[in-house]
Amino acid sequence: MTAPVNGSADAFPGIPADPPGGRKAVAVWGIGVAVYFVAVIFRTSLGVAGLDAADRFHVNASALATFSLLQLLVYAGMQIPVGLMVDRLGTKKVLTLGAVLFTVGQLGFALSPSYGMALAARALLGCGDAMTFISVLRLGTRWFPARRGPLMAQLAGLVGMAGNLVSTLVLAPVLHGVGWTAAFAGSAAAGLVVLVPLVLFLRDHPEGHGPAPRTAGASGGFVRRQIRESWAEPGTRLGLWVHFTTQFPAMVFLLLWGMPFLVEAQGLSRTTAGGLLTLVVASNMALGLVYGQIVGRRQSARIPLALGTVGLTALLWAAVLGYPGDRAPMWLLVTLCLVLGGCGPASMIGFDFARPANPAERQGTASGITNMGGFLASMTTLLTVGILLDATGDNYRIAFSTVFVLEAVGVLNILRLRPLALARERAHATVSGPAAPPGPVPTEPGRALA
Repeated sequence: MTAPVNGSADAFPGIPADPPGGRKAVAVWGIGVAVYFVAVIFRTSLGVAGLDAADRFHVNASALATFSLLQLLVYAGMQIPVGLMVDRLGTKKVLTLGAVLFTVGQLGFALSPSYGMALAARALLGCGDAMTFISVLRLGTRWFPARRGPLMAQLAGLVGMAGNLVSTLVLAPVLHGVGWTAAFAGSAAAGLVVLVPLVLFLRDHPEGHGPAPRTAGASGGFVRRQIRESWAEPGTRLGLWVHFTTQFPAMVFLLLWGMPFLVEAQGLSRTTAGGLLTLVVASNMALGLVYGQIVGRRQSARIPLALGTVGLTALLWAAVLGYPGDRAPMWLLVTLCLVLGGCGPASMIGFDFARPANPAERQGTASGITNMGGFLASMTTLLTVGILLDATGDNYRIAFSTVFVLEAVGVLNILRLRPLALARERAHATVSGPAAPPGPVPTEPGRALA
């Protein structure tokens, strides 16, 4: 999220001049990114513990999917409220509340003696997690010049994916070494570690670069106005559908169903399956930089890159699910994981449509609407896969066919909204002056799970 279109106050009157950046900006931004890093670790921790959770709470596939489904339901439902909160209250208050909630949620998950209590803890975690990514994006726009916004956002996304990597490489062996309670309770301490500098040192914006004060009548109908005006922009709606269509295949794989699919359907060991999940994350981090360079240099590449990623993902899933015999060869599974790594970076192209369509005071709300797309798709797929696995006797080929349905729905909406959104964007650029390339905002891992 950067300042709209050309990154200057000319694009939308009333926006203060660009902040200077510098070492203090990096330090403050680093605190916010550290909070997001921990949130991603907590969010994706269930992805390496799905089978353990099924044994601990004695649940079937549908009930297991409910863990992630509830977490995503809370996350998606919180996106617009969080965007409104960031626009209204500022980053520090929202990020602090988020850190407290996801830390308590992770600790509660560690200590839960029953399935119901574990569900409640996971919902609390999802609520806190929902407050992190949009807040970090807001820090980037408030502390750095607009031309640096895409770079800082890209780096934030890479740090978030590193959190996913920690879940896969560190939490999984710790879980199997010290047990459920010790592993999850120990990881919760990371929330306290990042909460201290957040409370003591984080500031919403540098001195002299705060948002313009609201007029006396500006607060009336704030929520309705923010949502209505953000949604009225076709760029916001296009951003939502790009995020919806591209993000969910990798998120569903990393968040819950990848490990069971690779172990139960493909006959791999947990160690090998964990290596493939790590490959998805590593590919995501590498491709994030590649996508950033491409989109940063050529705005016209946004739609082709997003749709190309969707098409390649569908092709590889079709090849794996339709491969003759019971199991796909390792080279094909490796290729699938490499391609899934592009889903996160492609999903963040959605923010590159929402960002230039909205002024600074609506960036939180517009980002919340956009960010909701991928999580709605992931939520739908997580639940449907679990239901189909139970209904078909763990037939992963049928269950994972859900991916193709949601991709088709998303592609149709992208093609429908693309002409109107691009025409509107060109109109903004004509009024504001030459447009700077809107660099991509990095993925939330879903990701894997923001």
